[in-house]
Order: sequence, then structure tokens, then C-alpha cells
Amino acid sequence: MGRLLYLHGFLSGPASRKAQDLHERMRQRGLGDSFACPQLPVSPKAAIALTESLLAPGTTVVGSSLGGYYATWLCARHPALVRGAVLVNPAVLAHVSLERYLGPQKNLYTGEAFDFTPEHIAEMRALEINEPKRDDAYWLLVEEGDEILDYRQAVAKYPRSRQTLLSGGNHTFSRWHDYLDAVIDFADLG
Repeated sequence: MGRLLYLHGFLSGPASRKAQDLHERMRQRGLGDSFACPQLPVSPKAAIALTESLLAPGTTVVGSSLGGYYATWLCARHPALVRGAVLVNPAVLAHVSLERYLGPQKNLYTGEAFDFTPEHIAEMRALEINEPKRDDAYWLLVEEGDEILDYRQAVAKYPRSRQTLLSGGNHTFSRWHDYLDAVIDFADLG
């Protein structure tokens, strides 16, 4: 049986609404034990090391915002383990879009205070996948009303992948509840 690995965004965590809603829906469907959502370290290098340690054959990665950036990297680098990735309003140029957050930050869910540094940006740049391969392995879920990231960058980055482009919405992906079952079905957990 596969696993669904949910990767949260910047300043977020496992207690986020999207992570909790997805886990709850999986429990309702008898798949709760197939869900994993770690608290990602601030360091992209450490975040990737942690997520790689959680991969198993048949893993589907669901990544929101910065988590989508990481999910793309994992799907591209570990095709034998990662069967696919669902990218929810993903950051596609994380090293650029997160530069405005350099300096002191606080995680919205854990309360952890930290400094976001140029070294973190350099670690993100090292993870960039310019042209994702395995077009059929990605499913892009974006809302045009995302006030944080330009959805057009994501649409352009995954031109041959499955895409669900919705008008309106926001960065939190306001229609998440409408797609919970479809995301779980995409993971093909048996």
C-alpha cells in the first residue's frame, strides 16, 4: 500500500487546515494510517533530508505553496519511490518569491521564531527543477486569485501535466474541500 505525504508551506505546519482536512478525510475513508505530514525544518536542505527519509515505494506527495516546490523536487529525483505529486498553489520560484521574507520570522502554527537567511535562499535555489519530467506524475491545482504567488508561473512550469485552474480563490486554495476525495484518489492508495 502507498503513502500520502503532505508537505506544508512556508510558516505553516501539520496543524494547518489543509493538512488536517486531508488527514480527516483519509481517516473517514479508512486510510488514516497512510497519511504523513512532518513539521518541515526552516532549512530547505534539512526539509528535503527529512522528507526523503519518509519516502517509500508508492508515495504520493501533496505539496502546498513551498511544499509544492519540495514535492516537485522529490517527484523528479525519486521516480522509483514517488508515484506522483499534487501541487496546490505551488511556489515554482521559491528562491525568488521568498526573498521578501528575509529576516526574523515566526511560524504561524508552532510559534517558533527564526531568522530566514540568504543561506536558506541558496539552499532553495539548489533544489530548483527547471523542466519537470514525468508530466503524467503531476497534478497542478491552482486558483487565479492567489494573492501571494502568480498562478501563471505554475501553469507555465507544468504545461503538459494535469491542471485544474480555478477562477477566484486565494493562496490557501479556498476550494480545498471540493478536491479532498480527488486528491486521495490520485494517490491510488488501494
